[in-house]
Amino acid sequence: MTKSRPNILYIHSHDTGRYVQPYGYPVPTPAIQRLAEEGVVFRQAFCAAPTCSPSRAGLLTGQCAHSSGMIGLAHRGFRLNDYSQHLVHTLRRAGYASTLIGVQHVAADADQIGYDHVVPLAGTEARFVAPAAVDFLRNAPARPFFLSVGFDETHRVFHTPGADEVPRYVRPPAPLPDTPETRRDMAAFKASARVLDEGVGAVLDALDDAGLADNTLVICTTDHGPAFPAMKCNLTDHGIGVMLIMRGPGGFTGGRVLDTMISHVDVFPTLCDLLSIDPPSWLQGHSFMPVIRGETDEIHDEIFAEVTYHAAYEPQRCVRTRRWKYIRRYSEQSTPVLPNCDDSPSKDAWLAHDWRNRPVAAEQLYDLVYDPNEAHNLAGDPAAESVLNDMRARLNAWMQHTDDPLLHSAYVAAPAGAVVNDPTGLSPQEPVQPA
Repeated sequence: MTKSRPNILYIHSHDTGRYVQPYGYPVPTPAIQRLAEEGVVFRQAFCAAPTCSPSRAGLLTGQCAHSSGMIGLAHRGFRLNDYSQHLVHTLRRAGYASTLIGVQHVAADADQIGYDHVVPLAGTEARFVAPAAVDFLRNAPARPFFLSVGFDETHRVFHTPGADEVPRYVRPPAPLPDTPETRRDMAAFKASARVLDEGVGAVLDALDDAGLADNTLVICTTDHGPAFPAMKCNLTDHGIGVMLIMRGPGGFTGGRVLDTMISHVDVFPTLCDLLSIDPPSWLQGHSFMPVIRGETDEIHDEIFAEVTYHAAYEPQRCVRTRRWKYIRRYSEQSTPVLPNCDDSPSKDAWLAHDWRNRPVAAEQLYDLVYDPNEAHNLAGDPAAESVLNDMRARLNAWMQHTDDPLLHSAYVAAPAGAVVNDPTGLSPQEPVQPA
């Protein structure tokens, strides 16, 4: 059984959302496009949390953030409740050797996670990560391997735009106004996406050259939306929507595009299903192999996502169905938590128009058919009252089922030693304080 199992190549980027070529955006990523044309693209894939460490923990433990314990950022003192729940431990018991190259973001010390081998690097940018991954693939072990290749791109600070990223011909993301500042910012994002794609391409080419492509399942995804205002660290689809492209054995071929609602927490149980591994008891997601096999079109009526801590405390939860999105904020602060938005020219453009004092509703309800940008809140509309009550009930049932700590207190304590920003501050670069 061990010899018949495919290798797993887990390629993940930072802060990319769906802003790559296969999702229709004018962001050229030919290597990722090639992967899409040879594999399966999930157009409706979502992270479990639109913040770095909680999102990655969701995929790698198959649990929501408040169940795994990763309710904040690993480099600020947050951690998993139990690192033995990380995917690499389940795969080891199935005969896999595991190697980490580049970004991991679920532990302050990568050695804490449990990889068999952590490749030392001078940095986590593509120029360091891709050559190390290429070298690994040229000398891959005979036994099945799980290789995590984590790129820092497209995290800020962005790369400098090149000749193909001319700001005056760039369109900013949907939540932002079209201004010279936001165009320049998006041009720099496109430059970072180009560098990311070059790294991904080098890794995929090495997989081909080593003769491993046919027996390797490639998982290409990101943690959450791009680092622009109203995207990263937000529970709208701008924040929780992610690229998810898979190619390899088990039916992940043919250039198919699926609109099945998928959560990152579904990846772990899907791997268990594909590899004939008994799923661990803690998994909260569902295998989407029945979709791949053509047995069903959907595995969820709803998906959930959350924020507790990012740079600052900002507790909120959401439930999304095909038609509706409901967001509930539990913070006493009724204005934006600005330290949870990375500093940028786009942020400055909003701050210049008094974003700091713009009210944020505690309850938000959006019709995703008529309002896909989630800009018109229907929570106070009497005509939407029955929908609002239904979505409230769905969210509450999930919170009860997962024993969400917000049910017991409006303040969720951070682990000892964790540091955060003041939520009333302006920037994540300001001095931190004990949580």
